[in-house]
Amino acid sequence: MTDTDYQSDTLRDITPEPSEVRRVVVLISGSGSNLQALIDEQTHDRLGGEIVAVISNEPEAYGLQRARDAGIDAVVLPHREYESRDAYDGALIKVIERHEPDLIVLAGFMRILTPRFVQRYFGRMLNIHPSLLPAYQGLNTHARALADGVAEHGCSVHFVTEELDGGPVVVQAEVAVAADETEESLKAKVHAREHLIYPIAVKWFLEGRLKLEAEGATFDGMPLPPHGLRMSHADAAEELDEE
Repeated sequence: MTDTDYQSDTLRDITPEPSEVRRVVVLISGSGSNLQALIDEQTHDRLGGEIVAVISNEPEAYGLQRARDAGIDAVVLPHREYESRDAYDGALIKVIERHEPDLIVLAGFMRILTPRFVQRYFGRMLNIHPSLLPAYQGLNTHARALADGVAEHGCSVHFVTEELDGGPVVVQAEVAVAADETEESLKAKVHAREHLIYPIAVKWFLEGRLKLEAEGATFDGMPLPPHGLRMSHADAAEELDEE
C-alpha cells in the first residue's frame, strides 16, 4: 500500500476482539471466481464473517455450484421473470432480507441496480471493477486500456452508489502493462489481483475498520484518498508469487 498513513498496516496484521459473526450475501451472474476467493478465505477463518447466501440472476451461473460445494445457501432469482428492473430489485430485496446481512458483495453481478436498491444498502455494499477507477468505468476495460497504450492498469474495490462504478474507492491493485500484453494476458493478471484484494476489503468492512461516512470512505477512522489504498504492481506480484 502506497499511502503513507497506512505503511504500518500489512494485509492482515490486526485481529479484532471476537464478536457476533457478521453476515455476508454475495450477488453473482457468472462463474464466481471472486466468490471462490471469498469462500477460500472463509474456509481458513480469514474473512471476518460468514457468507450466508449466494444469489444469482442467472440460473446456470457456475458460482451457484461453488456455493453449494461450500455448504452455502444458493438462490436463483431469474431477472427475466420480472416485468421491470424495479420489480426485480424489489423481489431481490425480499430474498436478501431473509438472510439479515451486514454486507452485500457484488461479485460479477451483471445488473444495473435501481436507486431504490442502492439506497436500501447504502454504505453496506461493495463492488469490484477491473480498472484503476475512475479510469475506464463501464465495460471492456482491458481492451480500452490497451488501445490507449497505458503503462498501468488494475482493479478497484469501491462502495456502491447510484453512479455506475463511481462510488468511493477502498483499495486498488496495479498491473504493469507489458509491451507484448494481450487482452487475455492482461485480464488474467487483473483477475489474480481481484482475488487478492476483494477478500481483504470485505474483511476490513466486517471488522469495522472500513466505513462509508458522510465525507467518504474511511479506514480506521481516517479518510481515504480518492484512489483508496493502492497496492503497487511489485507488491501484488510478490503476494501472488508472480515471476
